[in-house]
Amino acid sequence: MRIVSLLPAATDVVAELGLLDHLVGRTHECDWPAEVAHVPVVTSTLVDQNAVSSREINDTVHHGSSIYGLDSDLLEELRPDVILTQDLCDVCAISYRTVTETVRMMDVGPKVLSLEPSTLDEVLDCLKTVGDVLGVDAGDRIAALRERIDAVSALTRDVVRPRVAAIEWLDPVWPAGHWVPEQVTAAGGVPLLAAPGEHTGPTTWQAVHDARPDVVLLMPCGFPPERTLRELPDQRLPETWVVDGPSYFNRPGPRVVRGIEVLAHVLHGVGREPGPDEAIKLAPWT
Repeated sequence: MRIVSLLPAATDVVAELGLLDHLVGRTHECDWPAEVAHVPVVTSTLVDQNAVSSREINDTVHHGSSIYGLDSDLLEELRPDVILTQDLCDVCAISYRTVTETVRMMDVGPKVLSLEPSTLDEVLDCLKTVGDVLGVDAGDRIAALRERIDAVSALTRDVVRPRVAAIEWLDPVWPAGHWVPEQVTAAGGVPLLAAPGEHTGPTTWQAVHDARPDVVLLMPCGFPPERTLRELPDQRLPETWVVDGPSYFNRPGPRVVRGIEVLAHVLHGVGREPGPDEAIKLAPWT
């Protein structure tokens, strides 16, 4: 089985299922686990995210311009049996339409599997969906992940729950929806500004303040913590943490479970302490 992953979360799923040896192509953003570094890259970004601001990235995407390119020649050379992609967000990865149009021009059409989870259960169900296509029983892996979630929920069952505003883009400010509210709930918080499974839209910092959060989580989509720290909002906020969005919150893969564990420690000091690359507490705004 020859697999090309056009979605970082799908690469995470392939790794979780023990199938990295079958991965023959990936995106430029597939950075975990370290073993994927040698796998050919079939996508590119048309925007240098380190050279432009959040506002400039947002304006590019939401004025109809794609920020990703696909190397169709290399994709055909790799002769994949299965391509894993998505149709959930054109900002997160190359679009499903681009992939299907490219596949139609290939001599031998691989199976294209689009992953579109919007809730925590659906994220975990993706392991079964991919496993079924690739001939792997994902049951044990799903059960192990659910046990970890249950363990966190047990640790936070009787705590006083802080009100939590999770922010997945800084300019414009954009609340984190989809599975993130469920991550917050499982970690012992009360999610604000978005409901489970919700595809959110931009809001204002005034709306964030009006929601009266006790804790603000900054998790910009695609930005590791060091990138987020370079573009902090000019706002006086309550207790604020920068967390690793790409690793544990933005991508609908199995590592969202580690995100729940990180949040449980951030909110309540329980469970395994986050590493310095997982969560950073900011000094209070003055």
